[in-house]
Amino acid sequence: MKGVIFTEFLQMVETVQSPDLVDELIDSVDLPSGGAYTAVGTYDHAEIVALVTELSQRTGIPVPDLLSAFGEFLFGRFVELYPSFFEGQDDPMDFLSSIEDVIHAEVLKLYPDAQLPRIDAERHGDDELELVYRSPRRMGDVAEGLCRGALTHFGVTDTMTMRREDVEGDDPHVRFTLTR
Repeated sequence: MKGVIFTEFLQMVETVQSPDLVDELIDSVDLPSGGAYTAVGTYDHAEIVALVTELSQRTGIPVPDLLSAFGEFLFGRFVELYPSFFEGQDDPMDFLSSIEDVIHAEVLKLYPDAQLPRIDAERHGDDELELVYRSPRRMGDVAEGLCRGALTHFGVTDTMTMRREDVEGDDPHVRFTLTR
């Protein structure tokens, strides 16, 4: 998992909770990296799981809620860090439809070793978009938060709904259906 996920997670904890809590999390969890992350580094995703689990224990906030909140936070940070991805974008369905073919393609140019989730998008007319998230890391809660962050960014939280379906079996994935 790319280090930007770790650095932004710790930034969220620092912003929403406190810098002291960040230090406490790093000190209390046995992290192979020692908790020293760089945005361009690559780290075992088990470390983010351990950090989120510890944060949940300390705050009483369920892990899925923390991951979803992180996804929303992360979307806002992506807007700040990578404004070129958002230039000329005014529709969340168009933007979310472009993640795999545009954004992930650009990320892989910069970081060929990145192990990105797969996001398949299918439009059903002008008013519905289906996104299917697949990843062996099973971070559907983060994906949900990212989608909610997109709806907030584009100012459509009052005019669009999002439904989530977790699909298990031979092909585990999460399906999000966004409707105007």
